[in-house]
Amino acid sequence: MNAPGEPTLFSAVVIPHRSLGRAGVRTVILVLAAASAVLGIVFLLVGAWPVAGFLGLDVALVYWAFRINDRQATAREDVVVTASELHVRRVSHTGHVSEWTLNPVWVRLDRVVDPEFGLLRLALVSHGRRLTVGSWLSPAEREGFAAALSAALGEARRGPTRNPAPDQGGFERPPGNRVDPPGGSARIGP
Repeated sequence: MNAPGEPTLFSAVVIPHRSLGRAGVRTVILVLAAASAVLGIVFLLVGAWPVAGFLGLDVALVYWAFRINDRQATAREDVVVTASELHVRRVSHTGHVSEWTLNPVWVRLDRVVDPEFGLLRLALVSHGRRLTVGSWLSPAEREGFAAALSAALGEARRGPTRNPAPDQGGFERPPGNRVDPPGGSARIGP
């Protein structure tokens, strides 16, 4: 993915948010099944026996919906930025893998922002092509993701940095392009 010895400037794994874990799903199904059983018994005693079957069908449908939701939670998106490439790897819930490798110098972030809801969509744009990233994140999480990714892309555009050699006094020189004339600091003004 990245060149050997090349440092990673940014790395993120984005996964779909799930509000309930396995224990929470199990609790919801058990409570729903118990409530349906109690209601089913009441309807059986009253003589409305077909209703009990439909109550059981409701529990089965909710269980099936949670199974689909759990299966889709295996999807993921990996975003890695190095000085020479931006790599996006998306794995669907079925295991289908899609990969894109872009030059970070030519990539720009395109943001769709709503004043009420925040950052709605974030896309990488390069050479006229658009790749949406972070779609599973909430607007606040997407904003943090965009800020970190933007900082990494800026660092990649600046290229490799070198630390200046220490002065004879053991202190490092301040960064920048300032050149003082020999014999003292530059004089400003009359």
